[in-house]
Amino acid sequence: MTTAATMSIAETSTVSRPFPLKPFASYSPRKSLPAVWMRSGTSKGLFIHRSDLPDATEDWAPILLSAMGSSGSRGKQIDGIGGATSTTSKVAVIAKSTRPGIDVDYTFVQVAPDQAKIDMTGNCGNIASGVGPFSVDEGLVISIRVYNTNTQKAILETIQLSPVGKFREDGTCRIPGVEGTSSPIKVAFLNPAGSMTGKMFPSGAKQEILTLQSPKLGAVHVRVSLVDAGNPFVLVDSGSLNVEGESMCPFSLDTDLGVLAEEIRRNGAVQFGLASDVESAGLVRGTPKIAFLSAPAEETSDIDVLAFSMGKPHPSIQMTGAVCIGAAMAIYGTVAWHLSRASDSQVPKHGMNVGGQRIANPVPVRIRHPAGVIETETVLDMRAEGDVDVEQVAVMRTARRLFEGNVFYRT
Repeated sequence: MTTAATMSIAETSTVSRPFPLKPFASYSPRKSLPAVWMRSGTSKGLFIHRSDLPDATEDWAPILLSAMGSSGSRGKQIDGIGGATSTTSKVAVIAKSTRPGIDVDYTFVQVAPDQAKIDMTGNCGNIASGVGPFSVDEGLVISIRVYNTNTQKAILETIQLSPVGKFREDGTCRIPGVEGTSSPIKVAFLNPAGSMTGKMFPSGAKQEILTLQSPKLGAVHVRVSLVDAGNPFVLVDSGSLNVEGESMCPFSLDTDLGVLAEEIRRNGAVQFGLASDVESAGLVRGTPKIAFLSAPAEETSDIDVLAFSMGKPHPSIQMTGAVCIGAAMAIYGTVAWHLSRASDSQVPKHGMNVGGQRIANPVPVRIRHPAGVIETETVLDMRAEGDVDVEQVAVMRTARRLFEGNVFYRT
């Protein structure tokens, strides 16, 4: 009898295999690219060097959809690293910048968790807060002045460094929606007005009545401010939401709030000038965004907010939403100004620059969302002719590198 130890080569070649080997000619090697997975603010995303992706941005979609698992997983992203929600299905593409006064260029990509589609029309402030730490750790920069290619706006990030010159993650800063503490990242959106439309109030009005015909609810009339700062947002006065003559607060609305919010958002997109009709507006779910605003229910906030992301209630609030609302709260006549405690205050909370000189520092305003309270600091700039612009809106965030290596994809 021949033992296993003395089997000849001829004998071993005839041993049956449960999975017969295919010829090498048909073998398709795995495709991968270097990447870092980061928790950035209250979102998580894939951070990739621009040089590791194809030159043409239209060639990015198959790679990113496969990496995140959005090629056909029915919203679960099982065959990828995405987390099956809009806040955990994001990508940041980073490159060292050649623009004067800018350190790095950052392109944001929202990958739809429930369909094979990417959206590059707007920015994500939470993901933006991780650009500085990523860039420092990757050796791209020492100081961090970020240019967002989606909105063509600059972001100034102030971070803490470790003794060896890397991003310091440990600290005492705590943000709602994230457990534990980390070092603070101050993210200041510079001149955020007109991120997509070129104007802070594209319709020309600081607030207006939006009328729409809801297939489910009939005629709906709602007071809104259409504000483009950081990202374009439809800011809804929740107390003005009337369906067949009855005021309906969105926090206790019995109907499908997500469906109603999407109908308002689409009509707002047309009024913004971002879509020619509501059908076209439905094809781009990332912008404009929408948030319902209410007067503060507690002394611990200046305004209460329920935002939506990709048709669903946001578990906290988009950072660009906080930026937009923070800016709107500083401008007399907006829905945000009227609903906030700012309208009752004798002393403005916003800072002020006059002729390039800071004459008043900002006081944080508190925006309550489902996960807690986020604070923003807004500085206005008064020009010689008397016009007032939003010079910057700053928000405090944290971030943490979760893993680094190669992400695999199929195309």
